[in-house]
Formats: sequence, C-alpha cells, structure tokens
Amino acid sequence: MVKTVASVGLPVDEVLEIKKNHITPVNQVKGKKKRISIVTGIHGDELEGQYVCFELIRRIEEEKEKLTGIVDVYPAMNPLGIDSITRGIPGFDLDMNRLFPGSSDGDMTEYLASEIVEDVAGSDVCIDIHASNIYLTEIPQIRINELHKEMLVPLAEKLNVDFIWIHGANTVLEATFAHSLNSRGVPTLVVEMGVGMRITKAYCNQLVDGIFHLMHSLGIWQGETITPRKPIVSGNPEDVSYLNASTSGVFVPSVKHWEHLKKGEEIGRIIDPLRGKVLDTILSPVDGILFTIREYPIVDEGSLVGRLLRAEALPE
Repeated sequence: MVKTVASVGLPVDEVLEIKKNHITPVNQVKGKKKRISIVTGIHGDELEGQYVCFELIRRIEEEKEKLTGIVDVYPAMNPLGIDSITRGIPGFDLDMNRLFPGSSDGDMTEYLASEIVEDVAGSDVCIDIHASNIYLTEIPQIRINELHKEMLVPLAEKLNVDFIWIHGANTVLEATFAHSLNSRGVPTLVVEMGVGMRITKAYCNQLVDGIFHLMHSLGIWQGETITPRKPIVSGNPEDVSYLNASTSGVFVPSVKHWEHLKKGEEIGRIIDPLRGKVLDTILSPVDGILFTIREYPIVDEGSLVGRLLRAEALPE
C-alpha cells in the first residue's frame, strides 16, 4: 500500500509528497511483527537505490505469502532532487543529509526531515542506500561509525556486501539521517555502492540478495535466501590508502575495480590530450585491493582517484 509520509505545498498549486510502499503479510501473523525500512533518494543524483527498491518489491510480490513482517520502502526522500538530477534540495541549495533530525516547527526542509525520522522510527532495522557521486565508483560496502559498531556490524555482515568500513567517531556528522536514527536506537546501516547518476544492476542485485537474507534472520521473510559473502571488516584508519592526483589532466585507469595490486603496480595515468604527453603515472603505494576508483576522467591537482585497502587488512 502506497502511503504519504509528508507533504507540503509548492508554488503554482503543486505539492511535494514523500511516499512509501508499506508492505504487510497476506497471512495473519500472531504477535508483534518485525519491521525493516529501506530508505534511498536522500541525494537526488544517487540512483542505485531506485533499482534496489524496484527489485525488492518485485520479489516480495512474487512470493508474498512468505512475508511474515513489515517492509517499508522509501524510494525518494528528496523527490525534487531526483526529478532534477540534483544532489541537494533544488531551490534551497541544501544537502538533505545535513538536516536531520529536523524540526516539526522549522521551515519546509526541516519539517520534511522531521516527518521522515518520525515515520521510520520504530523500525527494527533501517537500510540507508547511497551511491557514490559522479566522480567515483565504489564497491558495495557499509560504512559505520565506531559509536554504533557493536550494534551494527553483526547486521552488516548479513547484507552480502564486500566491505564494512568502520570510521572513527570524529568523522560522524550528527545531522545525517543514519546518525539521527542510530542515536534513537534504530539500527541504521549506510550502504555505499556504484556511481552517481547510474544504475549498476549487479551491485543492486547483490544488495537485494543480502536484504532478503537479513530479513530472513530477523523473522520477516520465510523464503529461501543466499548465503552472504563474507565481507572484509576494517576499523583501522591506517588500513586505507588514499590516491590523489598530483596534477590536472585526464585520468585513464590501467586496472579494474576491486583488483588486488602489488606495490609499485600501475593504477592509471594522467594524460595531456593537447600535447599528447603523460603527465603522471599513478602507482600503488602498497600491496592491497582497490575498492574506490575514479569514474569521471577529468581531474585537478589533489582530486581523489582511488582508495586502496592495504593487504594487512585482508583476510588470509
């Protein structure tokens, strides 16, 4: 059942509505039903979650008799941003993920943020799906701040991602959707995968498989599920090596994403298309695996072109 979570009036007799698909079991289930919420579209240029929502609902509807809990799917938290392919909220120049938990007495954006948090509150688990921006491609991963790692890591390990990255508490942005909900005791997992303005079906299907496995473990789904892949878990800042452009130019990668590299191996080159010269050759500073790579070729000095997970952090 499609429900309206929040609505506000706009100019020219238009209405901004944030909606969810509220899916409940077809068979009567005794006792309190567990609830999972799938949230995406906070950033309008991150579209990977749109396919995840579609595929999740499609699979549930095919075998709805196996649903034993509640699934709430929120595909478009920032509908104006999605419609205009804008990362923030158009017309306000605001990043929606810096507005939570919002305020019911605030302006339009604060009111919407408040209504969203109140609607999702009470979930047993929430999954906040993001893509990367248009510049970088990310392997499917879950990012967790260390304040909530004891609560979240066991859940994240069920989601069929490749990497769980635990950040230090000093990186936490308190105005994010995930931090607001985690602070209220709603376990909220932040998924990053793919690239902005695109849909990577393989990554989306990988995550959907993981969501069904998590739902099964929570008692929300009785159908068959996959055995999730075992993710690499890293909580040491020294495990990650950042690769930045030393000069401006066009970045041309030499390796594939999620590829094991040796120290000194070529990752890519920065070229000058006007003079036909190689301006810089980017070499792997350590043995490791490339979990972030530059997607948009144009770089300036200092631009991030990749992230490496050091070999010491990889399982034997």
